[in-house]
Amino acid sequence: MRLSCVLGLLSALVVSSLPFQEVAAQEAIERRVNELLGQMTLEEKVGQLNLVSHGPPLRWEDISEGKAGAVLNFNNAADVARAQALVQQSRLKIPLLFGLDVLHGFRTQFPLPLGEAAAFNPRLSFLASEWGAKEASHVGVNWTFAPMADLSRDSRWGRIVEGFGEDPYLGSVLTAARVNGFRKGGLAATTKHFAGYGAPQGGRDYDTTYIPRAEMHDTYLPPFRAAVEAGSASFMAAFNALNGEPSTANAWLLTDVLRKQWGFDGFVTSDWVGVGELILHGVAADGAEAARKAILAGVDMDMMGHLYIKHLPDEVRAGRVPESVVDESVRRILRTKIRLGLFDHPAIDPKRTEAAPSAEARQAAREVARETLVLLQNKNDLLPIKSDTRSIAVIGPLADAPHDMMGPHAARGHKEDSITMLQGIRQRAQSAGIAVSHAPACDLMCRSTEQLPAAIEAAKQADLIIAVFGEPQELSGEAASRAHLELNGKQTEVLEALAATGKPIALVLMGGRPQVLGAIAERVPSILMAWYPGTEGGNAVADVLFGDVNPSGKLPVTWPRATGQLPMYYNRLPSSRPTIPGNRFTLSYIDEAISPLYPFGWGLSYTQFAYSDAAIAQPRLDAGQMLDVSVSVTNKGSRAGQEVVQLYTRDPVASRSRPVRELKAFEKISLDPGQTKRVTLRVPVESLGFHLDDGSYVVEAGAIQVFVGGSSLADEVGQAEIINTINIPPDERRVSAATSIVQ
Repeated sequence: MRLSCVLGLLSALVVSSLPFQEVAAQEAIERRVNELLGQMTLEEKVGQLNLVSHGPPLRWEDISEGKAGAVLNFNNAADVARAQALVQQSRLKIPLLFGLDVLHGFRTQFPLPLGEAAAFNPRLSFLASEWGAKEASHVGVNWTFAPMADLSRDSRWGRIVEGFGEDPYLGSVLTAARVNGFRKGGLAATTKHFAGYGAPQGGRDYDTTYIPRAEMHDTYLPPFRAAVEAGSASFMAAFNALNGEPSTANAWLLTDVLRKQWGFDGFVTSDWVGVGELILHGVAADGAEAARKAILAGVDMDMMGHLYIKHLPDEVRAGRVPESVVDESVRRILRTKIRLGLFDHPAIDPKRTEAAPSAEARQAAREVARETLVLLQNKNDLLPIKSDTRSIAVIGPLADAPHDMMGPHAARGHKEDSITMLQGIRQRAQSAGIAVSHAPACDLMCRSTEQLPAAIEAAKQADLIIAVFGEPQELSGEAASRAHLELNGKQTEVLEALAATGKPIALVLMGGRPQVLGAIAERVPSILMAWYPGTEGGNAVADVLFGDVNPSGKLPVTWPRATGQLPMYYNRLPSSRPTIPGNRFTLSYIDEAISPLYPFGWGLSYTQFAYSDAAIAQPRLDAGQMLDVSVSVTNKGSRAGQEVVQLYTRDPVASRSRPVRELKAFEKISLDPGQTKRVTLRVPVESLGFHLDDGSYVVEAGAIQVFVGGSSLADEVGQAEIINTINIPPDERRVSAATSIVQ
């Protein structure tokens, strides 16, 4: 998949350049919106701003009375049809948005987004989102609260599993791909959580964040901007306070940046009771003030707060909220509904049910899962499983845990649909005549090791141990921040006992983030990170363990040695005292190595790739030109495989300190044994700069170092010289697309 295919979707269009037919269509939409708005009472307008969940406190009659503009947690056709029928009883018959968290699938579960990011493949991100959207829209859902564009550099934060890791460029590419995949499958996207939510103090979900304005623009906002330019229908305001100002009342974020600078004309919803939580943030004395501050800042829809519907009519009549502000919020929502074609959609058949995963959906889920698996280490080439292996002991409570295969936020996923690790391994082993035994060794949370003796006996009788451990899904996701990232319970004790048998061990880790492995990383030869791999995860893992598929995943996050290293990320700023081994007065810890266990972009293969003859096509660059970097990549091994070719840059001398490395382009290529491909990665010169605190963007004249390789440890290939300084005001900045050419 060439990046240009997906990243081309990031290019912004200005109205003046649109075809005449498209301009006419937009004008027709605005006329329809204004006509409808002119017929509405104030109460009906406020009703469009009210988002309520299925179940209490939903009053079904509110729908027929025009007091709800959208609903959430509707996940079956019967309930959708009932709500649609009630809409037809309302005066203006304005259709509802039916929202649901379709994060990584609806019935068929795909890998969690952080695992999906490890594929470094926007085509697969698009595919996974399209499938989730197709299954959800089949039963009447038309709006998803995804993708999560929050960048996170701290694995303690449980919701890191819902995003694309620590890098703004990778996050931008995959966010855009997911927005487009959702749209293709029939769902409007809600990009969340705007903004800075992924950097809470202490890694604690819902805690406050402090991020300088320039850092916001350079690091945390690019994926959100990519979502705007890919056509996200809506945004969700974050729970957190950003630099002391709650996002739900943050006019700088919601109005100045999102609407004025980026030109977003969709609508913004709060998160669950987010408007009411302004009281707990300490910026509103009561519900009326919270509603007033939120709508004036730019929150169009109140999710489950009931504060807009309760207070806004009185706030408008008292003159504290101009009715024109309410009108504009309603206009954004109506515009979105018309664009989605909701006024013209026929009512859904209430007898329509969601189907079990189809063969086609399962194949797609298996394809995606295969590429998300990251081979972290493989000492003595233990994997893939050798042809002379006659018996395997599968050890661990997560080996046969169908519920945990799906991970958190599994929409309508059924654990009965899951292919567990044990099932996948058994099925594949049977075809090779290999006997498989299973022993859990401990309970799911590994609190008790009463079953360990049986596991040790099974291990002693086998040629190979496949140990499946990690995080049960209850330890990951929202409200699952962790102060200790070591393997929970007595897992380390179990793995130490298995290692003591002297049998070779391949450890398959399941989970939603990197975990601190300690001595286990030295005791276990092979480690495969499986994330939460979804419905077909067991088959995908077996495909890789047995060598039917060569692993190609790369880490989208830096893997720490110890929890105390967090937050940890590859694109940090340089220190005035860079690390010198043996010198404690340089950047270091006195009780742990400064380096990660595995760096960003890391991932091994069953073959070996060699990079050679790297070259910069044009060493002197000016505005409008491209940094073209070519390199030859050769498969030196005996197996076909895929490699993610990664290009990093550094601005070594600038007006402000710049990161030691920044990912600027990547390309995933396939190579047969002995094959060489010439890859050219292209980066617009406008992508080589940085933001100032006021949001303006500058590309300064001077040298730019260039690195190319298979991880963030890529080798330097030379320097390019930017001839002239380029200054771009905040309202003119666009996401620049990197492209690649493979010969």
